[in-house]
Amino acid sequence: MNNDKLEQIRSRIVALDAIPTIPAVIQPLLAMLQMPFDEVDMNKVRDLISYDKTLAALCLRVANSPLFGRREVQTVSEALIALGLKRVQSIVLSCSLAKVVPPEKWAMDAVAFWRHSLGCALISRKVANLIGYQDAEKAYLAGLLHDLGILVNSLVCTEEYRACLKYAADGCISIDKAEKEQLGFTHCESGKILSEHWRIPDELGEVIEFHHGIEHAKTAAPLVSLVHLSDLLCRVRDLGYGYYEILGVDFAGDEAWAVLVKHYPRLQDMDLARLSLDIEAGMDEVVTLVDTVFGRQA
Repeated sequence: MNNDKLEQIRSRIVALDAIPTIPAVIQPLLAMLQMPFDEVDMNKVRDLISYDKTLAALCLRVANSPLFGRREVQTVSEALIALGLKRVQSIVLSCSLAKVVPPEKWAMDAVAFWRHSLGCALISRKVANLIGYQDAEKAYLAGLLHDLGILVNSLVCTEEYRACLKYAADGCISIDKAEKEQLGFTHCESGKILSEHWRIPDELGEVIEFHHGIEHAKTAAPLVSLVHLSDLLCRVRDLGYGYYEILGVDFAGDEAWAVLVKHYPRLQDMDLARLSLDIEAGMDEVVTLVDTVFGRQA
């Protein structure tokens, strides 16, 4: 995208009546995700969630859903135990980010969006653990945030973006290709602008900006590549954006694969077919969790 267009989009974001600010719970959770789980203060997590009555009720609802409901859960502390910290972070981060976009501004099915984002987060963490990536929780967060620009586009140009997404669905093409053809910019570029406004760490910002163009990654190529592949795995396993997308995917021939093999040689011995089946086996939990958190009315 040319610089003039980039500045035009930046101006449109800044000119919003209320430029999105990072939700209050995100910063402390970002900090927690950088800590070993045995060092996380569960009382602080409990207090953080209890401060927001909507989040507290949501955690209780998920903990009492058929997915986890072995016994009735009545307090946030009990919900934390029933769900585990990782799932609680998924719920809190997803719900907080969802509040950035008012319901009438969503340009796509919000449930499909969060299924994809959460699925990509979980797969990124799984792949990170399998290949020995040094920070699986950073990989998880990168997967969750990679499509932040879709939220931006929904806010900045709602009707244009709805038409763009219809164009993608009608043509069974990727969203970033439709954006280039219809808007002249992609969610990668607009997402990067918001990540700068929110002061999201640079590595995560690179994932947001380059997950569809890994050759441009500067300092975080392994993380960008990991999320790129996780994104593709989601989209070929029916955790995409709510429409059929024609994808010609050759994981072993993908540039992202080559980047990861260079940094993590054990990936050469990984059975992609088995990995794909393992991921598919966990999709029911992703779908149930997202549907419980957001419901079909989202």
